[in-house]
Order: sequence, then C-alpha cells, then structure tokens
Amino acid sequence: MPAALYALALGGFGIGLTEFVIMGLLPEVSADFGVTEPVAGYLISGYALSVAVGAIAMTAALSRMPRKRALLLLMVLFIVGNLLCAVAPTYGMTMVGRVVAALCHGAFFGIGAVVAADLVPANRRAAAISIMFAGLTVANVAGVPLGTFLGQAAGWRATFWAVTAVGVLGLVGIAVLVPRTEHRSAGSVLSEFRIFRGRQVWLSMAVTVLGYGGMFGAFSYIAFTLTGVSGFSSAAVPWLLVVFGVGTVTGNVLGGRAADRNLVKSLVTVIAVLAVVLVLFALTAQSKVATVVGLLLMGGFGFATVPALQTRIMRYTDAAPTLGSGANIAAFNVGNAFGAWAAGLALAAGLGYTSPLWVGAAVTVAGLGVLLVAVRTRGGELARPRAAERERELAQTAV
Repeated sequence: MPAALYALALGGFGIGLTEFVIMGLLPEVSADFGVTEPVAGYLISGYALSVAVGAIAMTAALSRMPRKRALLLLMVLFIVGNLLCAVAPTYGMTMVGRVVAALCHGAFFGIGAVVAADLVPANRRAAAISIMFAGLTVANVAGVPLGTFLGQAAGWRATFWAVTAVGVLGLVGIAVLVPRTEHRSAGSVLSEFRIFRGRQVWLSMAVTVLGYGGMFGAFSYIAFTLTGVSGFSSAAVPWLLVVFGVGTVTGNVLGGRAADRNLVKSLVTVIAVLAVVLVLFALTAQSKVATVVGLLLMGGFGFATVPALQTRIMRYTDAAPTLGSGANIAAFNVGNAFGAWAAGLALAAGLGYTSPLWVGAAVTVAGLGVLLVAVRTRGGELARPRAAERERELAQTAV
C-alpha cells in the first residue's frame, strides 16, 4: 500500500484521539473550570454536532480546491482547535476550540477517503479506505488510554498539547507523502448538491445511520452492562474497552478486504452477523467470558461495516465524490447520536442494563432491512459503478 495512506491514517489517529480522549478527562476539566460534569460533557456533544455540520459544510466549501491542499488546510484547522483547548483560560474558549477542531473531522475523513481510493487500483479501494480509518480505531485502542493517563498525571491540558503535536506530525506527513492532484470540481458548489437527488445516496446514508448507529448505541452504555450485569469492577472497564478496541482495528481491516471482494454480499453479511452478536451478547452478558468475547465481536463486526459503507456511497456520487463521502461521515455521527438516544430511552424506561444491547440489535436489523431494500431497487448497482471504474482505469492507462 502507498505510504501516503499511512500519513492519512496518522491524521485520522489525531482526529480520533481528540474526539474520544475527552471522555476520560471530564472530571479534571469539570474541576478546573468549576462546572458540573454534565456541563463538561457538552464538550463531547458539542463536538459531535459540529462534526455532523462540518462534514457537509466544510466538504462543500473545499470542493473546488485540490484535495491535497484541502487536507493540509483541514489539518491546520485541527491544530488550531486543539491548541485553543490546550491554552484556553475559560470553559467557553475550550468549547470554541472543540468546535473548531470538530469542523475538520468529517471533511478530513470525507476527502481523505476519496484520496485513499484514488491511490490504489479499483479492486483495492475499500482496503485503502480501511487503512485511513485504522488511525481512528487505533486511537481507541492505544491513544485514548495513554491520553487519559497523561491527563491524569500532568493535567488535562497536557493531553491537548500532545494531540496538537500529533496534528503537526500528520500535517508534515500529508505534505510530504500525499501526491499533489489538480482535481477541481467541474461545476458550481450548489450543483454538487444534485447528488442528493439520487435515491441510493439517501438509502446508503440511512444504512450508515442504522447499521452503525445500532452498534454505537449498545456501546454508549456498555460500562453499565459490564459493571451492573457482568459483574466486573469499575477498574476493569478501561481494560475491557481495549478488547473492544482490538476488535475495531481487526474488523476495520478485514471488512475492507471483504468489501473489495464483494461489496454487497460482505455488507449484508456483516450487518446481519452484527445483529446476531448483539442479541447473543444480551443473552449471555451475565457470563464474564461471554462478555469478553461479545465485546471483541461487537467491535469487530461493528467497524467492519465502516469501509464498506463509505465505499458504497462513493459508488453513487461520482459527480461530487468528496461531498458524498463527507455526507456519509455526517451520517455516521447522526447514527452515533441516534443510537445513544434510543438506548438511553430504554434505560430511562427501566428496562435494565442489557436493554441498550437489545435496542442496538433492533436498530441494526432496521439497517439491514434498508440495505436489502436498496439492493433490490439498486437499478444496476454493480454494473454501473464497474463500468465507471473501467472507464477511469482506461483513462489512467492512456495518460
């Protein structure tokens, strides 16, 4: 695989780190600014909402810019946002830094996915996208625990200084390793939004919201399941989350390879198995051994969907691939919010600590249903994209 993919993965690692590491630092942030933990938690939800907005708005704004230059600009924005957090004298300024950093998140992964796909032959595009997203999964496994330990030992600002440094390394890596392209959007920015006239574009995003959101909803409250049902101590939870993280890394890579072999079949299979895993996890959560296995499989099959979902929408947005890719990143974050909200309703209704798993399974099954409808009404899903790929390959050969 081209070295440029690993530069993109490093940028993804930094972005994943800044998104998730705040979860382990909320007590320190709360105490430093004298705000309640729920108010400190707005630094998480504010970031997520900004990602959803920025994924489309920033991608559209940068659509006429060469992609490498756009990625460099987004990394600068990421660095500025985290630098603001590191030096912020007030809670409000910290929120501003979080919003600035979040605005680059969706556009970076959206544009980066297109760049990654263009770096390799057509039959390896999903695998290339999975390498870029590997940075995000590695951030969960290694970066978040290390960032939390650093914040607890040296103050939470030290973690944001470290994330800023990772951003600088990512910026240098992209500048040096990612090839320059002269791509520019052929039409106006408004004309690119015509891709949303396509039924398959909306169906693809719906599958992303439900197929990925189901897993995230179950995961959002997993600490309650681990301590309240499985019988683990609170001290064991971070290490159990590492097991989940290992699953995400493995599933992301294997899911990309499977999607390259057969996108439709692999996506249907992975989402169906994910629903089964969530049901079995709910039924066996009282067993510690079964819980560990369930965490590994939930992370594996949950993130195996990511490269396939991203590749699918790019098949239907040839006219504006960066906007289509960015829109699907927004869909991932909408799925995160929806899944967590639905699972929270079940907990609030007193249905018990395994209820998020049942809700996650139901949402995932709904995603599978939408996918099957999309496949049945695809109108040449496989033939049209493959023809387009052959045309691009012939054009590249001619050059």
